[in-house]
Amino acid sequence: MKQPYRIIISGGGTGGHIFPAISIANTLKERFPDVEIRFVGADNRMEMERVPAAGYRITGLPVSGLDRTHPLKNLRVVARLIKSLRIAMRIVREFKPDIAIGVGGYAGGPTLWAAARLKIPILIQEQNSYAGLTNKLLARKAKTICVAYEGMEKFFPAGRILITGNPIRKGLENVSGRKNEALAFFHLAPEKKTVLVIGGSLGARTINRSIRQHSDRLSDSGVQLIWQTGQHYYAEAQKHLEKYKETSFVRCFDFISRMDYAYAAADLVISRAGAGTISELCLLAKPVILVPSPNVAADHQTKNALALVQKNAAILVPDKEAEQMLVSETLKVINDDKRLLTLSRNIASLAREHSAERIVDEIIHIINKE
Repeated sequence: MKQPYRIIISGGGTGGHIFPAISIANTLKERFPDVEIRFVGADNRMEMERVPAAGYRITGLPVSGLDRTHPLKNLRVVARLIKSLRIAMRIVREFKPDIAIGVGGYAGGPTLWAAARLKIPILIQEQNSYAGLTNKLLARKAKTICVAYEGMEKFFPAGRILITGNPIRKGLENVSGRKNEALAFFHLAPEKKTVLVIGGSLGARTINRSIRQHSDRLSDSGVQLIWQTGQHYYAEAQKHLEKYKETSFVRCFDFISRMDYAYAAADLVISRAGAGTISELCLLAKPVILVPSPNVAADHQTKNALALVQKNAAILVPDKEAEQMLVSETLKVINDDKRLLTLSRNIASLAREHSAERIVDEIIHIINKE
């Protein structure tokens, strides 16, 4: 058995790509303490902060995504891609990895392409029910594509697909029995129902606007909120909430570092429909209202949400209807204990445990086979 292993993990752009990548890295490190892991991401994206905070070295590429609104700007995108390919080739040659892992996001493209050119085996981890462009383009070069949803043969070669589920963030594996502890952490009342509002790692304009517009109703309803706005919307939310300081019905954050407590406290979650968040909600059996982002490729968040809605495991509120419907639907569901229980049981039935361990098993199998 070859050791120590040398492994490149590439991709990012959003928490939905980054958190699974870090989870895979942590699992590798726990199992093989001497493993050498190198991350490759995109300059100026959140992985350049989150990965070093998790204790790993990362190199940024100048790569950027396609601009579908302004096609002429894609000339610059092509120039950045060419430069990124050269840098990625140099990284792979110097690091000499045993395997390259792609977790989605355009930063993974140059790195995995370079690895394939240098005969390094590739594993892809696809989080969504609708495959991303980078992963679809690289699938033919991959030894294995680890997926979270059934029916992914429409995107990838059937013989290379392995259903593993999505790895979740460390510390979220078990929050049961910690509700009172979590409520105390947020200084919330144990006798009130709690709604957790999260718009993804970067925030969500429509969800935040919906909460702001109907703050009076929420305040008067007797529920309490834990509200993650995202960095871009935090100052505006704080200013809006000044008039509610007397009632203290909401705890507002730009980013929640203790998501274990946030989930433990929540009776109901309002969220975008990113694949990573859905995997967490399944494992934690949390009732959820999903508001899929319309600003993603191929509307894949709606497809993620529908996979749950069809099994009565979540409620879907379209983004364009959220400002009118979201708070009304929230108050209706939060006060219906039978509905909450049904949603909790059904979403729990979709959970896939030990996803990171399954992926690491496959990584080591590929390395040793090669």
